[in-house]
Amino acid sequence: MSRSSRMFAFSTRLLALCACLLLRGLVHAQDVTVQAVATGLEHPWAVAFLPRGRYLVTERPGRMRIVGADGRIGPPLGGVPPVVAAGQGGLLDVALDSGFERNRTLYFCFSEPGPGGNSTALARATLAADDSRLEQVRVIFSQKPKVASNLHFGCRIVEAPDGNLFLTLGERFSRKEDAQKLDNHLGKIVRVTKEGAPAPGNPFAGRAGALPEIWSYGHRNSQGATLGPDGRLWQHEHGPQGGDEINLPQAGRNYGWPVITYGANYGGGPIGEGIASREGMEQPLHYWVPSIAPSGMAFLTSDRYGAAIKGNLFVGSLKFGYLDRIELSGGKVQREHKMIAQGERIRDVRQGPDGLLYVLTDLPKGRLLRLAPR
Repeated sequence: MSRSSRMFAFSTRLLALCACLLLRGLVHAQDVTVQAVATGLEHPWAVAFLPRGRYLVTERPGRMRIVGADGRIGPPLGGVPPVVAAGQGGLLDVALDSGFERNRTLYFCFSEPGPGGNSTALARATLAADDSRLEQVRVIFSQKPKVASNLHFGCRIVEAPDGNLFLTLGERFSRKEDAQKLDNHLGKIVRVTKEGAPAPGNPFAGRAGALPEIWSYGHRNSQGATLGPDGRLWQHEHGPQGGDEINLPQAGRNYGWPVITYGANYGGGPIGEGIASREGMEQPLHYWVPSIAPSGMAFLTSDRYGAAIKGNLFVGSLKFGYLDRIELSGGKVQREHKMIAQGERIRDVRQGPDGLLYVLTDLPKGRLLRLAPR
């Protein structure tokens, strides 16, 4: 065998070995142990991480509880305002202020009752020093108009790097056409200050007939939002039958609902003109057909599960009861992997301060789960 042939054979074996090691790394990186941190939560919707290894959890019927580092579930906190606990409504997302350890401030959103029905509201509060109740509770933003519906509240909160707040808002199902209009908050993402005022630099500020809180529009029902590793906002939203989407909402852009969609009417048949694209309307980064009913969304920024999946995106599936691990490259979805497919509706997904992933299961006796690497 010539020297060049020997070198070619060695290179081929080396490439095969590297590929094998890479494949093993991907498999092992996904190999996790599911640990139940807490059980017996009633339809938990969101989790935030408190100091000293504790957790702040919302329950959709209208309760907020602290779960100890030992998994013990505390009593409901006082001070939570009345919520419309019907259908998809109730006490929904919660997020700690970036300065929580200093100011004990948090934000939560819920279905707020009022004249005409209900709507998604964003409140600000302080956690009492003895952890027993919310204090100084005030609603800083309320979606307009209120609608007689128990569907499509949206309601994910994200604090941006500049300190302003993004809030996702559903189009309330029966008012889907309003998602294309700028004189209301239905089917929108809004961007507000921590006092609830329109954030400086919003795209429709000063435009006649447009609400200045609006950041982007043409959304359906977004129950997942997070910041990407580069600080940009990512969100996903439910389609009807098919057409769940992942988007990177940009200022002033129109994301198409209900004019364009990859979904179909319940019971069959096209929605509107039955088209999936139109000039001036944004295409999703990714979409699912059939729908997985996504809820919760988090990027993995730690290497606790191995370097192979650092930077992956994780989305919960309500419909199929699994965690979707999404590989991204070049701004596109390359592959998806089903994890912890236990048949429990996954409502929230977060990366904890320890770098591990946590999920909430939306059941009458829901669980807070931690994914530990083996």
